[in-house]
Amino acid sequence: MARLDTTTTVIIFLLMLAGVAFAISSEGYTPFILALVALTTITGVGLNVLLGLAGQVSFGHVGFYSIGAYTVAVLTLNGMSFWLSLLIAGALTGVVGALFALPALRVSGSYLAMMTIAFGFIVEHGTIEWRQLTGGQNGLAGIPQPAIGAMLTGERAMAAITVVIAAACLLLYEVLFRGSWGRAMIAVRDAETAASGIGLRPVVVKTLAFALSAAFTGLAGGCFAALLAFIAPSAFPFSQSILFLLAVVVGGAGWTLGPVVGAAITVVLPELISSLAEYRLLIFGCLLLVVLWLAPEGVIGTVARLLKTTGMRVARADGFDLLSFLGGHDRRKSLEIASLSIAFGGIKAATDIELTARPGEVTGLIGPNGAGKTTVLNMISGFYRPDSGTIRLGRRELAGCQASTIARAGIARTYQTTQLFGSLSVIDNVLLGLRVGRLGNPFGRLATSADLSAAEGLLTLVGYSGDLDAVASALPHVDRRLVEIARAVATRPSVLLLDEPAAGLAASDKVHMSSVLRTLADAGLAVLLIEHDMTLVMGICDHIVVLDAGRRIAVGTPEAIRDDARVRGAYLGDGKVQPPARARPLDAIPEVVLSARALDAGYGTVPVLHGVTFDVNKGELVALLGANGAGKSTTMRAVSGLLRPVSGELCLGGDDIASWPAHRIAAAGLALVPEGRQVFPELSVRDNLELGAYGRAERDIEPDIIALLGRFPRLKDRLDQRAGLLSGGEAQMLAIARGLMGKPRILLLDEPSLGLAPAVIEELYRALADLRDTGVTLLLVDQMAALALAIADRGYVIASGRIVHAGDAASLIGDPELEGAYLGRTAAGK
Repeated sequence: MARLDTTTTVIIFLLMLAGVAFAISSEGYTPFILALVALTTITGVGLNVLLGLAGQVSFGHVGFYSIGAYTVAVLTLNGMSFWLSLLIAGALTGVVGALFALPALRVSGSYLAMMTIAFGFIVEHGTIEWRQLTGGQNGLAGIPQPAIGAMLTGERAMAAITVVIAAACLLLYEVLFRGSWGRAMIAVRDAETAASGIGLRPVVVKTLAFALSAAFTGLAGGCFAALLAFIAPSAFPFSQSILFLLAVVVGGAGWTLGPVVGAAITVVLPELISSLAEYRLLIFGCLLLVVLWLAPEGVIGTVARLLKTTGMRVARADGFDLLSFLGGHDRRKSLEIASLSIAFGGIKAATDIELTARPGEVTGLIGPNGAGKTTVLNMISGFYRPDSGTIRLGRRELAGCQASTIARAGIARTYQTTQLFGSLSVIDNVLLGLRVGRLGNPFGRLATSADLSAAEGLLTLVGYSGDLDAVASALPHVDRRLVEIARAVATRPSVLLLDEPAAGLAASDKVHMSSVLRTLADAGLAVLLIEHDMTLVMGICDHIVVLDAGRRIAVGTPEAIRDDARVRGAYLGDGKVQPPARARPLDAIPEVVLSARALDAGYGTVPVLHGVTFDVNKGELVALLGANGAGKSTTMRAVSGLLRPVSGELCLGGDDIASWPAHRIAAAGLALVPEGRQVFPELSVRDNLELGAYGRAERDIEPDIIALLGRFPRLKDRLDQRAGLLSGGEAQMLAIARGLMGKPRILLLDEPSLGLAPAVIEELYRALADLRDTGVTLLLVDQMAALALAIADRGYVIASGRIVHAGDAASLIGDPELEGAYLGRTAAGK
């Protein structure tokens, strides 16, 4: 059995003893109120499993409460003992909860809440219409009440019984919470994709949570029937579901003692304000708002946070041997991919992909933006079902299998954006990986002492030196990466898939990451690596597969890939598209429109930009160049106000805009055409253009629309068509035209050629060259470096979030610094 928290266990026993003593000694109406508090606690425990652990919201739990009550009532009125009837009520509601969960869990959020509401109404009307069994509106009377000896009967007996049952349910929750099932539920709640990636089956876990939650609620409902000795549909109003949920939220969802505190508040408070009964729901609604505002973690959660003690427990290797942990060399298996293809709608994301990842080797999977790299990883790990092709691990075919099945077969992965189980500790994240999706005993321990030693050994191996009990969501970025790798290796895989593990890391951390990956490969793992830091890729990979536009274009050693003309063309452009040269010379005395000085920015704990400095002068077209993940789009987001810079200066004209919100920056004359176009798909082309002029003072915009339709003639025939029906090239032209409608001082373009056909790219770049010649100031980010430089006046090269080179466009074409930013500077030794 899972180890209980001593303090929590003692508090539960003390509360139980106090409750029983109070039930025995009290008279009149008081035992009834005490019983209601205990019943609300039991129901709260059930909702705590569902909401606090699994993260699912139910507004229909009064339906399960009603089923439990009618089950006990019907069975006891037909001669069955109360205790056996109560057990049957709990089991029956658990089964109903599991059956209800199967269709309900196909939806989420507000749709799930609506389904639970509908369930509550279905049960209510079922009890009304099934008169032969339930008595209809008249209900069932004369329900027998159990007694405790000859002296304790009626409501006093029921109060004592419900208090003991409530204490037992609290202890069961505590065991569940600290055991493997509770941790699995939290994992699915925090990161469902990552939970599947370590072998858990989210639908199974959520269904179990629903079943347990319903069973607890059914037990409470059964006791409620015996307490009242009479039930009718009117005893189970919809508002009761809201009060049950309120008790959990107010007390503290996820905390063992939360339902007790919440039940005491939601049951006792109405009695204290009984003269205002008609305003009860209003008062509770205000209470909920206050709690969510002042104490979003609930009463217990807030108190626990305030009383939290600080301490640190670090990992110890204690002779951990990775090779023995992985099962020795006999477990080595190759991953073989053949003819793998997938399409989304009419877009072929991957076509006839072939690759092999061998044990003991690091295989790189690289390519420009939109090449299909992550799509291939998602097919291998089971998150996408391929249209055709094979995925073999050893002799086992895995194409089309679920992610959890593939994880259990021996393929583990990390993610482009780290997906740890944020509510769990570092050590618990790794221990869940060790279980590889096995739930085991519902009240069993999460891990043995051997598992703990192995988890600490893995964390030491990857270089994590922080607190084992630290909450994963609070970790710095580099530690999140390390813990995620340790969790993936904990599944004892044959193949490890890594999606940009070095993204956002400092140079020293990347060196350490390279060492870790080499150690894992040398222990016999087949490592398949997606990474945009080409120096790291070229230094660690044994061989590399290159994708472009969803097809494999090259495969070979790092040295061969660096010298491959097709790879250079994919990253830098093949030079076939030749936009016209500048027709209008720049002003002799430049006027700075946009400037950045020592700009630092990132996402949460993930630093991306480090001291970025650049200028864009009036009438210039400046290109910002670099490999995927270098920080180009982050720069655009920081400049446009979509991402608040951490430090540095950012000036638009003479105004410091570093702290301005995005809408104010747009009103000041900076327009962003974001990556992926992002037109408003449900609105017409005309509507999109008119919205682009939203911030302009003058209202006569028709001449500007006519002028832009002349510049982008493809849009003219589609003016009244929904923007969501445009082709990729047309949508890109609309996004640019929408940006120009605001008559900006500078237009930012983020990857305008991404995903477009060559003929469309040529048309688009001729239009950009024309804009340049008419004096429009442009800052351009594009993966195709040669293409961008063909129309640019100047360029900046960014790598790892830093500007590493700058110059005029002519000098940058063919510059080794530019090539190094895309393909790596040196092929460092492995």
